[in-house]
Amino acid sequence: MADYDSNRLIRGQAAEAGVVDAGLRAYMLRVYNYMLVGLGLTAGTAYLTASTPALLRLFFQVSAAGTVGLSLLGWVVLLAPFALVLLLSFRLNRMSLGTAQTVYWVYAGLMGLSLAPIFLVYTGVAIAQTFFITAATFGAMSLWGYTTKRDLTGFGSFLFMGLIGVVIASLVNWFVHSSMMSWIISIVGVLVFTGLTAYDTQWIKNSYSANDDGTVTGRKAIFGALKLYLDFVNLFLMLLRLFGDRR
Repeated sequence: MADYDSNRLIRGQAAEAGVVDAGLRAYMLRVYNYMLVGLGLTAGTAYLTASTPALLRLFFQVSAAGTVGLSLLGWVVLLAPFALVLLLSFRLNRMSLGTAQTVYWVYAGLMGLSLAPIFLVYTGVAIAQTFFITAATFGAMSLWGYTTKRDLTGFGSFLFMGLIGVVIASLVNWFVHSSMMSWIISIVGVLVFTGLTAYDTQWIKNSYSANDDGTVTGRKAIFGALKLYLDFVNLFLMLLRLFGDRR
C-alpha cells in the first residue's frame, strides 16, 4: 500500500510538472510573439515615415547638409514613449488586457516614428547587417537566460547601475557632442543590454505562475515583451552607432 501511494504521488507530481512546463512554454511563446510583432510594427512605421516626405517633414527637420532635427510634433513623438513606458510600469495591474495591449502597440508605433531618421543617417546595408547581428546576439543571450541554472539577480543589480550610467552619460553627451564619449557609451551600452537580455529573460521565466488567471498572465506577457523589446532596440542602436556605415 505504501509503495502504491508513493508511486501515485510521484505520478501526480510528474503530471503537475508537465502541466507547468507546457504552460511556461506557452507563456514564453506569447512574450516573444508580442515582442516580435512590436518590433515589426516599429520597423514598418520607421521605414514608412522615412520614405514618405510629407510624414518626414511633419516630425523632422532635414537640412541641406543632411542633419536631422526635430519639429515640435517630433519632440512630442520622442517623449511620448517614455510616458507610455511609465504608464505600463506603474498602471499595468489596473488595466484591462485589451487596454494594456493597445498601449503597447501605440508605444511600438511611436518608437517607429522616433527611429525613422536612422534610414536617413545610415545605409540600408548597415541597418540590415546590424539587425541580423543584434538578432543573433539577442537570441543567444535570451536562450542562455532561459536555460541557465545560475541565479542572475545579483548580475541584474550590476547591469542596472550600468544602465543608469549609460543614461546619464548620454544626457551629458547630448550637450557636449563628444565622439569619444559617444564611442565609449556605445560599447558600454552593448555590454549592458546584452547582459540585460539574459537577465530579463530569466526574470520573465521566473515571473510565470500556473495559478495566474488569463488576464494576469496576459499582463505579465505584455510587460515581459516590453522588457525584451527595449533590450533588443537599444542593443541594435548601440551596435549601429559602433559599426553602421553612414550615408
